[in-house]
Amino acid sequence: MSVDLSIKIGSMEMKNPVTVASGTFGYGPEYAELVDLNRLGAITVKGICPEAHVGNHTPRTFETRGGMLNAIGLPGPGAKGFIEKYVPFLSQYDTPVIVNIWGKGKDDYARVVDMLDGEDTVSAYEINLSCPNVKEGGSAFGTDVATFASVIELVRARTRKPIIPKLAPNVPNIGAFAKAAEDCGADAIAIMNTMPAMAINIDTLEPELANKFGGLSGPPIKPIAIKLVFDAARACTIPIIGMGGIFEPEDAIEFLIAGATAVAVGTANFVDPTTPLRVIEGIERYLIEKGHTSVADIVGTVKA
Repeated sequence: MSVDLSIKIGSMEMKNPVTVASGTFGYGPEYAELVDLNRLGAITVKGICPEAHVGNHTPRTFETRGGMLNAIGLPGPGAKGFIEKYVPFLSQYDTPVIVNIWGKGKDDYARVVDMLDGEDTVSAYEINLSCPNVKEGGSAFGTDVATFASVIELVRARTRKPIIPKLAPNVPNIGAFAKAAEDCGADAIAIMNTMPAMAINIDTLEPELANKFGGLSGPPIKPIAIKLVFDAARACTIPIIGMGGIFEPEDAIEFLIAGATAVAVGTANFVDPTTPLRVIEGIERYLIEKGHTSVADIVGTVKA
């Protein structure tokens, strides 16, 4: 039985609905010996801002019960460094590249798009408006609808490539942000980023992270992410890339049924780098077992 796993986000065609979450897969070379990058629906790379950025002080990660706290702080080579070091490598693959972009101020988003937009290897932009781990920008842009919308409009005016705002989970009404993204010309939205969280060492009485707080990811946040996708899917008509705690194919399928068109595997990449491939295979197997011919058949089919 033939199953069509392909999806489309704006002009970007993905051979299947599975990508990786930004910040969990490096820029591609880090996993290339472990994962066939040509089998992924897309490669979503670590956050890029106009200039090189060093990130936060260590310790920057802490393992929690069932999940992970991180306050990496978006270190990266900057747009020029990304073009010089990583674009030649990524251009070898028949897989769309989604670049996560961020800035300390709104103008930084425009600058990084201007620097990257001439690169054919860059297929789409994931606009990071929700990172809880940087002191400037990040979630400050994602928790006020007007500010959120203004950044999307700024990026939309600079490129014809698909843009995918990444939404913050800690907002009163995710639907308002989903609708604002659609109204401002976004081609899709990504839900969700990590959840602001903290851990304290009971012997030293100090936070486990140098940054004091960070973002919680992994299985503990999956039920939150599922609800946010469900709510957003009822507020907008553009595709949703769902993420948060996907470790098994069943997790990804749950996101699709909730209303996501695609999914991203994040924290699981640190535990088992083959997870994205297992998820692709598991989605296909599920569709065949249920008698479906396309992944679109199950998107948003939750009985609620």
